[in-house]
Amino acid sequence: MEDKRHTSLQYEKELQDVKESLLYMGAMTEKSIERGINSLLERDSDLARQVICDDDLIDRLDVEIEEKCIRLLALRQPAARDLRFITTAIKINGHLERIGDMAANIAEKAIILNEIPQIKPYIDLPRMSELAREMIRESLDALVHEDAALAGKVKADDAMIDQMNEQIFRELLTYMMEDPRKIHASLIIMQISKNLERISDHAEGIADMVIYMVTGESVRHQPVCEIPKND
Repeated sequence: MEDKRHTSLQYEKELQDVKESLLYMGAMTEKSIERGINSLLERDSDLARQVICDDDLIDRLDVEIEEKCIRLLALRQPAARDLRFITTAIKINGHLERIGDMAANIAEKAIILNEIPQIKPYIDLPRMSELAREMIRESLDALVHEDAALAGKVKADDAMIDQMNEQIFRELLTYMMEDPRKIHASLIIMQISKNLERISDHAEGIADMVIYMVTGESVRHQPVCEIPKND
């Protein structure tokens, strides 16, 4: 009886370890996004290069979390809710790793922009960054508290990021049409905006997986067209 209780406690500890590792990885990606944007605002290319190096740490953590999840699946043979949590954790881990890649991409673009004259004040990009980081934070809070409603809020916030990205695109298009010398910088700023938009998509993906974990319902693929039923 004592051995069975010890095994159960160890199993719970291993599940908690996966959850804490995901939260740590999420905090790392948030920090990378913030520092990537700050490297642009402050024209600090050394900071940008640090963000790029930190992506290696995020990649390493991605491998470690995946190995923990695979070990749990192989040795513990989880069922029902625990199985949903572990499969969800694997998916979330992938989303966070891609967010880390996007933050590194932002830093790479910042280095380029820091070497050329600034064509406009960076107003919308920090706002996009702040909202994207909030989406990551709230999606992981939803995971910890098993809060499907909070995950739903994250999905709704993605539309705001999409609108900001479109606004930046339209504004920069005007800049390029008025002055072809601004085309190069404008295209790079568009790429940073697109990276932030993709980060929000990954945060929404995390929220989708949390909803699946809590409710058992998959909301990742909403049908656009009506699919005829087979008779």
